[in-house]
Amino acid sequence: MSRIGKKPVALPQGVTAEIKGQTIEVKGPKGARSFTATDDVTLSLEDGAVKVTPRGLSKRARQQWGMTRSMVENLTVGVSTGFKKELEIQGVGYRASMQGKTLKLALGYSHDVNFETPDGVTITSPKQTEIVIEGIDQQQVGQVAANIREWRQPEPYKGKGIRYKGEVVFRKEGKKK
Repeated sequence: MSRIGKKPVALPQGVTAEIKGQTIEVKGPKGARSFTATDDVTLSLEDGAVKVTPRGLSKRARQQWGMTRSMVENLTVGVSTGFKKELEIQGVGYRASMQGKTLKLALGYSHDVNFETPDGVTITSPKQTEIVIEGIDQQQVGQVAANIREWRQPEPYKGKGIRYKGEVVFRKEGKKK
């Protein structure tokens, strides 16, 4: 039995859900999102909460049960509070700045890296060494953060690069004579 799947997803204040067949559409103050579940689970709306139940006891139905419940919870969190990823830039001369919808990154290359902000995501740079990515889709926010981080991952000798806020980079000792 899925411990995650058993819990109903409570709808916060100001969030509404509508179920049509296997598709659930969630609307909130930050926007609207929808998710189509597989035929292995049943979605129902009970007492201001969304309940997910498996159809049968097959392995696939039990797998889809917990996954579907997690997806529905991510929809409700996204439209009510949203998701946020914070990146830190460390290194001499490394900096970030926003120019319109373009994130300009100086990362030690011979040129600046221009990163276009995709739809559904907002990128801000409160300081030259910080980047904040926000949006209602958790997967998209995480993917944008990973794409930005990919330009200069933290290296283990000096720790220079782009890292997630609070990330610990394992440091190595340099060569010895």
